[in-house]
Amino acid sequence: MDGTLTGKLLINRTGEVESWTLSDPATRNALTDELVAALRHACERAAADPGLRFVVLQGSGSAFCAGGSLGGFTASIGQALPVGQADPLIAMNAGFGALLEALCALPKMLLVAVDGPAMGGGLGLVCCADFVLAAPTAVFAAPEVTLGVVPAQIAAFVHRRLGDRAARRLLLTGEKLSADQALALGLADEVVADLQAAVAQRIGILRRAAPGAVAHTKALLCMLNTAAAHDLSAKAAIKFVANLRSPEAAEGLSAFAGKRKPGWAA
Repeated sequence: MDGTLTGKLLINRTGEVESWTLSDPATRNALTDELVAALRHACERAAADPGLRFVVLQGSGSAFCAGGSLGGFTASIGQALPVGQADPLIAMNAGFGALLEALCALPKMLLVAVDGPAMGGGLGLVCCADFVLAAPTAVFAAPEVTLGVVPAQIAAFVHRRLGDRAARRLLLTGEKLSADQALALGLADEVVADLQAAVAQRIGILRRAAPGAVAHTKALLCMLNTAAAHDLSAKAAIKFVANLRSPEAAEGLSAFAGKRKPGWAA
């Protein structure tokens, strides 16, 4: 597969390596429903491909990923759901959690190359990687709580990658981390000037590992966390949507759009 673009996801194949490029620079590669679906499909196909050993996930333009797109939620922000009505937004949010689970369960080496912002859902993608390489310009954050929104689906994956103390630091404050800070915290594995060269070098080292043994080892590691993450995904979607429909989310996102402080921070 070479140069295939589906749902703003560009896939290039060279031998045993595929590059998955989030390709919507106008939105800083925001995670629309279409892009999430394309990534989930890519995971399913890659998992079943015996000739594929390495996947490199990266962004296009000046960002890795600006986070989740609220386009499908816009009309619901700050709007309470009628009593007794099932909320259709829960499944939409849970679908992103399913993508994060699929990335973690991928039986191939997953390298994430970060240049520019990796925000919110983008940070969640980073936390699914086996190895994270960051350019000096990389920035990492989970700004949701500063917008009155819950970082629902990424919470379990940030916690898994960083542990409780560091996860609280990111998820409860919205603090931005530089590439060097991410390296010190264990979020990034390397900070490199030339991402593409560093990715190629890392893949060269990783070729020493047998692909079958890698797949089984990753499956064992995934078993340690999958049940908890899967159970949390459904509950997280409910909390995300309940919060999204609250006045707090409406105020936070309005303040962000208006470049002002929200009421609770004024």
